[in-house]
This record gives sequence, C-alpha cells and structure tokens, in this order.
Amino acid sequence: MQFQLAAQPWWVNLLILVPVLAYLGWRQWGLDLSRQQLIYSAIFGVAFGFVEAAVVVYLRAAAVRRLSSGVYQQAEAVGQLPQSLLKVEVFREAATLFVLVSVALLAAHRRRERFAVFLWVFAIWDVSYYAGLWATVRWPESLATPDVLFLIPEPWLAQVWFPITISVLAMVAVVLGRRNPTRMS
Repeated sequence: MQFQLAAQPWWVNLLILVPVLAYLGWRQWGLDLSRQQLIYSAIFGVAFGFVEAAVVVYLRAAAVRRLSSGVYQQAEAVGQLPQSLLKVEVFREAATLFVLVSVALLAAHRRRERFAVFLWVFAIWDVSYYAGLWATVRWPESLATPDVLFLIPEPWLAQVWFPITISVLAMVAVVLGRRNPTRMS
C-alpha cells in the first residue's frame, strides 16, 4: 500500500489542527485535571475502544456474509453495505459520540476541561479501537491501510496513520495542557 497524505473529504484534514489549537488555548490557564481523572477516563477509553472494535467486527462479518465475500476491506465495504446495516453503522457512530461526550460531562466541571477529557477519551478510544481490531482480526495490516473513519455526515476516508496521529497529538496536548504537566496528581 502506498502512503497517502490527504484524507477525504478535504475538510477532514483540518482535524489535525484540533489538538494543536486546543493546546494553544489551554497553555495560558492550564487544565485543572487530576491524574485520577485522566487515568479513570483512560481506562474507560481503552475498554470502550475494544467494545467498539468487537461490534465493528461483528457488523462487518454480517455484511460480508450477506455479500458472500470473504474479504475484510473497510473502505470498499461501505459502498456495498445493505441499507439496514449502513443505518446501524450511522446510529452506532452517533451513539459512540454521545457516550464519549457524556463521560467528558461527568468527569469535569468547566468547559475547557470537559473538552480536554473528550479529546483524551476519544483519542484513547480511537487507538484502542485499532489495537482491538488488530488483536482480533489482524486488521489493519499496516498504518497505510485505508479506512472509513466516520460516516457522519458523509464517509470520511483516510489511511489508518491519520486518525492515530491525531489521537496521539490529542493525548500529548491534554497532558501538556495541564496546569503542572510534570506532576501527575
């Protein structure tokens, strides 16, 4: 597989700016997040990422069975999904975002800390999702493997390295954005 720099549609590429801009906003006042808040929300993110990976494996297996194809190819499979499974995928994605937002709302009191917790949990969930897929079905084969990142409001397509990079940047931004990032208490 050949490395591709750009995601589709074009505006998905702007997501790389979210962690950078968030950090720039947080560094003036710092985030009032404790080590405990980050650890507990990280545990949730890891667990939920694996659950999400398992659900996707089951949904794709159902789609593959219906399509009589033995190939597990995310990017190509979306166009071939039956409408009923595509609807389930869209609702699953929406529900996932609601769950991640809910955790952020419960974990912090102020808006900037809530946004930071959302980015933190989302990033850990995303990396855990890919790790869970790789551990169970050995997919993706590489960081250059194409993937469908989201379907809302339209399919977002990129190689796996793209969401992983954004997730790592988000985790770094949250840790460095804390009031005293060297002291994890």
